[in-house]
Parts: sequence; C-alpha cells; structure tokens
Amino acid sequence: MAKSKTPAKRHRQSLKRRATNYAYRSRLRTQVKNARLAISEGTEDKDAKVLVACRELDRMVTKGVLHKNTAARGKSRLIQALNKK
Repeated sequence: MAKSKTPAKRHRQSLKRRATNYAYRSRLRTQVKNARLAISEGTEDKDAKVLVACRELDRMVTKGVLHKNTAARGKSRLIQALNKK
C-alpha cells in the first residue's frame, strides 16, 4: 500500500476508473455480440443492432475506454459483415 496521501488517492482513483471501464467494456461487448448474432441469423433488425453497436463503440472512444482506431476497426468489421450477408 502507498506510504503517503497522494499515491493512495491515485490508487483509489485507478480502482474506481477500472471498475467503470470494466462495466463500459462489458456493455460494449454485449452490443457487438447482439449485432453479430443478428447478422448471422439474418433478422430484420440487424441494421438497427449494428447501428447501436457502432454508436456504443464511438461512445467508448469519447469516454477514453477504447482507442479511436480500435473502434474504427470494430465498426468496419461489423459493417463488412453486414454487407456480406
């Protein structure tokens, strides 16, 4: 554990940030999984689910959870999969 106040506070902040980022990532993975399932099953709402997943990827970039290129790559792969089927 930290010996002074400043490192102790930084540690508390990092734990809090880690928990929120974990929740954000979990929600993002769920949205992407739902979009991929909709694409593979060919449901009628696959366009809407891909749109929701793309928005979620963009939101994670603005929150600092993902790098912008990682989100762009994920969106590109989703859209390619959507256009293929």
